[in-house]
This record gives sequence, C-alpha cells and structure tokens, in this order.
Amino acid sequence: MSQQAGTTRGGGAVWALVITSVAGFMAALDNLVVTTALPSIRQDLGGALDDLEWTVSAYTLTFAVLLMFGAALGDRFGRRRLFLVGITVFTAASAAAAMSTGIEALIAARAVQGVGGAIMMPLTLTLLSAAVPAAKRGMAFGVWGAANGLAVASGPLIGGTLTEHVSWHWIFWLNVPVGLALLPLARLRLKESHGTGAPLDLTGTLLASGGLFGIVYGLVRAPIVGWSDSVVLTGLFAGTALLVGFVLHGIRAENPMLPMRLFRSRAFAGINAASLLMFLGMFGSIFLLSQFLQGVLGYSPTEAGLRMLPWTGMPMLVAPIAGYLSDRISGRTIAATGLFLQALGLGWFATVISADVSYAAQLPALIVSGVGMALYFAPASNLVMASVRPEEQGIASGSNNALREVGGALGIAIMASIFSAQGGYDSARSFVDGIRPALWVGAALVAVAGLAALAIPGARRAADGTPGPAQDARPVLENA
Repeated sequence: MSQQAGTTRGGGAVWALVITSVAGFMAALDNLVVTTALPSIRQDLGGALDDLEWTVSAYTLTFAVLLMFGAALGDRFGRRRLFLVGITVFTAASAAAAMSTGIEALIAARAVQGVGGAIMMPLTLTLLSAAVPAAKRGMAFGVWGAANGLAVASGPLIGGTLTEHVSWHWIFWLNVPVGLALLPLARLRLKESHGTGAPLDLTGTLLASGGLFGIVYGLVRAPIVGWSDSVVLTGLFAGTALLVGFVLHGIRAENPMLPMRLFRSRAFAGINAASLLMFLGMFGSIFLLSQFLQGVLGYSPTEAGLRMLPWTGMPMLVAPIAGYLSDRISGRTIAATGLFLQALGLGWFATVISADVSYAAQLPALIVSGVGMALYFAPASNLVMASVRPEEQGIASGSNNALREVGGALGIAIMASIFSAQGGYDSARSFVDGIRPALWVGAALVAVAGLAALAIPGARRAADGTPGPAQDARPVLENA
C-alpha cells in the first residue's frame, strides 16, 4: 500500500505541523515533568523513595519499549488511525493519573501513559513527512524539533510551576483538554498513510520489546538497588541477548520490523548514534542540574526553572531558523555544530560549578547549551526521515525515538552512579563533588555524538547549486 494511500478533508502542511508538534510536545513533556513534583506527590500519596522513582520510570519504560511496535502498527493499519488511538490512550491515562488516590494507581496510570505516547510519538514524524513537500521539510522538522526539545528541557519548569502555584494533579490534567482538542483536528485535517503493507513482524516485536524492557528496567533499577543486584544484572544481560537476537533476525528475516540493511547507510547509522549519545549526555545533566539549583542554591522549583530558560527556551528561538538553514546547508553541519556547542556548554558548567556559584557565572554555559540543543534538534529529524525510503519512515522514526529514550534512561543511570560514587546529598560540597565529574562525562558523550554526526554523508548539490533535501536517502536505496 502506498504511503499516501487515502486522504481526508482539509489535509495540509500547516495543520499537520501544528497537530504533530503539539502531540509530540505532550509526549516528550511527560518524560521529566514529574521530577520537580515528587516531594508534593509523596506528601499527598505516600510511598518510599523507589516508589517515587517509578512515577518517572514507569512512563519511560513503557514509552521506550513500545516505540518501534507503535510505529509498526501505524505502518500496517494506518498511521492516522493509530495516531488517534495513541492520543486517546494518552489522554485517558493522563486523567487517571490526575485522579490517582494512591501511589500504586499513579504508577499504573503513568505506565499506560507511556503506551499511548509510544503509539503517538513516532507517527508524528511520518504524518508530518507525508504532508510537507520535501524541499520544506527542514523548516517543518525544525519547528517540530523545537517543540520536542522545549518539552524535554522545560519539563521541570512546567512541573515545578504547576506544583508550586496550583497542584501536582494539574501536571496531568493539562494533557486532557489538549488531547481532546487534537482528536477531531487529527481526524479531519491529517492525511492517512501506510508503510509497505507487510505483515506485522511478531518475532521481531517480541525480541525488541523484551530486549528494551530488560535493559531499560535494569538501568532504571540500578541507581536504586546497585549495579550488582541480581535483578539488575539479569535484566541487562537478558535484554542484551534479546537485542542481539533482534539484530540477527533483522538480517535474516524476509520482512523484519527493523531491516538491518538500513544501517548500511552512513546517514541512518550516524544520526541514530548521535541521537543515542546526545540524549545520554543531556538527560542525565538536566536531571542533576535541576536538583543542584534547588538543593544546593536554594531556589524554588519555579525559580530554578526560570533560571534555566536561557537553556530550555532557546529551541523556540533557534530551532526554526536552524531548520530553515538545514534546507540550504548540509544538515549534518548544523547538527554537529549544535552537538559540539552542547558539549562545550556542559563542560563550561563543570568548570564553574560550585556551592556558591553566581547566576552570572552560569549564564554563558546556559546560553551555549541552549543554542547547541536547538541546532541539533532542528535538522536531526530531517536527517532521520531523509535517510530511508518513504514507506520505511515509520520504523525509522520509531527506532530513532527508541534509541533516544534508551539513551535518556542510560544517561540518568550513568550520571546518578557517577554522582553517588564521587559525592552525594549530604552537603552542598558533597553535591558539587558528585555533579562535576558527571557533567564532564556528559560533555564527553555529547562531543562523541558530534563526531557521529560528522560521519553522515554531506549534501549532494542539485544543478542549481543548492543541496538536495533527500540526499541522505541515496545510500539506502543503493544498498537495498
């Protein structure tokens, strides 16, 4: 079945951009929006420290594990149709989370939220790609990337502000009217599209889902119970074994969920490696820095979030411009520049951070990090979607988002382990002793991500001298 099979009334690029950006913002926001609300949730619902951790991790776990499966369902049964299903599940689960009267009910609702987000998120890119002409996708993906980057980075600010001035329940109630508004808009304004029409790869689904579950579960539990815990080790080793089986299956199967031949493309392999490492370094850094601003410098959740705006708000200013430029300059150049700036910003933080550091000393690092993050998010989605055939864009989006989420979970686990080994929460000095080496590791990982982005092939220029928008797809087609 063709990618453009079937249309609906009023489909258009602008509507697709608005709908998919808002949906992507919702799903990405819920990764970190709960972090600053944990003390209030514990006061209202009770629960031990590991229970509170699971209010964050339950969402991350189901979201990361099911992303590729959600993309595969959309390719098989209709991307718009499954997008509507994802919004419905996410919205209903958000309402259930807001009405939770116990910590167990909240954790369960968060897990279901992750299921809805995993169905919805990868389809935002494929639906947007189907609606926007190839020559303008860089700009469109820049706006989409700005919305998602802003959601990831501003989660602590939004969660802290709602918790401090209204109630932690409104972290979840906020999604409900937005989801209800998106449902009729998506139904009437988005075009239906499909993938290759191949049957679902049940073996690949089980291997990928089981492997990601084992690894993400192990990463989530390790900072709580230790890396030598038998359950953690079992999850990590079993998950790794299942993912190795998934890779072998992708090489040998006739219609695998994720054809391993896609990784023959330097574009596809390079942008996925860069995404994994970027989220690994960035997620763990934001996780620790938001705690530093509150626990060491004494800011309230809202005050801490406002002081991070030069970082977290930068995607809204820079990413659309960077997306526009990526249509005219090599996308890998923009992405790599952003990653190197992000690494510089994290290294700057590691250099100046102290128990009494002034905001003025932090400001240059915040600005550099914000510009770097925005420059990366703008062209990254375009590079992913341009590196595969149109009918394979669903699984390309799903796999890239899955790697991002695994990178985020891995980043938090690694940063927390480095922090615990070198410092702790006992005093401001101890916190600084722990966060400084963690930030250096984050900076190094993001710098390696920049090198991975440079491995992406450069743009092939058209006869008029402008770079072609889909130049990175050529290696895949030649290797197919």
